[in-house]
Amino acid sequence: MWPKGNSDSPANVRSAALSPDAIRETVEKTPRSPEGQTGGRWYEDGYKKYETHKAPGTWATAKIVARGIGTGTVAGVDARTGDKAWTFRLKGHLCATTQHVTNAGETAVVAQSEPAHMEDGAPALDGCDQVIFFDVDTGKRLWQVKLPRAQSASVFNTNVTMTRGTVAVAWGDGSAAFAMDHGQRLWASAGASPCRDIGFAGGRALLALVNCEENGDATYRVQKIDPQTGKPKWNYRVSRGVKSVYLPSSEPPVLAVAAGDDKVTDLITLDDQGRHRATISMQDYYDPMCSRQEYGVIERCDALVVGREQLFVASKDTIEVDQASNWIISFDLATGKTGRKFEGRAASPIYPLRMSGDKLLAYRENSIDVGLSAVISIDPTTAEQTPYLLFGLDTQTGPEVQDPSMADIVVEHGRVFLAPKEIEGDATDEDNLALVVLGMEPAK
Repeated sequence: MWPKGNSDSPANVRSAALSPDAIRETVEKTPRSPEGQTGGRWYEDGYKKYETHKAPGTWATAKIVARGIGTGTVAGVDARTGDKAWTFRLKGHLCATTQHVTNAGETAVVAQSEPAHMEDGAPALDGCDQVIFFDVDTGKRLWQVKLPRAQSASVFNTNVTMTRGTVAVAWGDGSAAFAMDHGQRLWASAGASPCRDIGFAGGRALLALVNCEENGDATYRVQKIDPQTGKPKWNYRVSRGVKSVYLPSSEPPVLAVAAGDDKVTDLITLDDQGRHRATISMQDYYDPMCSRQEYGVIERCDALVVGREQLFVASKDTIEVDQASNWIISFDLATGKTGRKFEGRAASPIYPLRMSGDKLLAYRENSIDVGLSAVISIDPTTAEQTPYLLFGLDTQTGPEVQDPSMADIVVEHGRVFLAPKEIEGDATDEDNLALVVLGMEPAK
């Protein structure tokens, strides 16, 4: 029997998960038919041929799909028609976004307070000191606050995430957290000490990646943080010699580490007290696709999904003729042992997207012989693969909207959204259009 008032009891955990300010974990309903069709297409005009802009952030609800564009715009369109619903322009560059959305349909971004330029006139990418919390359905800014002592915050080092009731930001020389309901600062830390918060991972819990200078060597620690106070609940020291650390899951806690260079070599699983459980070697077979790119994201690995008891990672592509292009393999979080293998098809690689309850949603690229792309639902227990949505793509549709390292692939409320991480003016289009989102939905 659980003691009265235990905040971790099953009833309290379920209640917290359903709270409006908790991070959304949508369980998708299986469509009556997996046959899909093109839904809303979102194009932006005014793009010159080959003109490109970063697009860090894709969020979807039952009504709206929204995107952030690095030059300083956040906009949303009708998820069904692609018609523009709202736009808000930022004073400066968009610096950081989070993939998380609350149950109430809210998310956060970080932006410059004003346009900044270097001596040669090129845009400067520092001065990222504005945190904006907004409603994805309406585009309404719920609050906007300034980060404390964030002169060094830039596109390259600023990181924002969310956990229940809290928005947390780190920029290398400091960190701060704000209450979701009104934007009041909960806590802040300065970077004067030998240890600095590099970034946070959110979701069900809040983890901090801490960089420490010890005897001239840089080492990493991972801490579980109390979102309301900023105080650590436990501390895990990463082995010396590790060059990069990513935090793809906060609960259960999972680290992706790069020993020797920036390529992830191992996944490390921890228990709920921050103690080591298992180390899973990526060898030369698996690629979780962890990358910070220009933005300070540390919690996103595009080919890795963490469930409650297992994690799922994609293998590297193979070049064998008439063989599966790649596969997804599961690993037990407690033991690190391999589990089931879920194969793609010839010329049709497969990538894990996210959990939907106890099922894994995965994306399978269109193959040469079938010509259909698919989101499939995988039962990790039985290895049964069930088509969730099948759809055809234009023959000119390339990896920029299908490869998860180049595109956000979002499944939400029965729709699939393919969104390139770089928006580029079409070289063959005379109307100066650039694709922002390609939406797919169940056929009528």
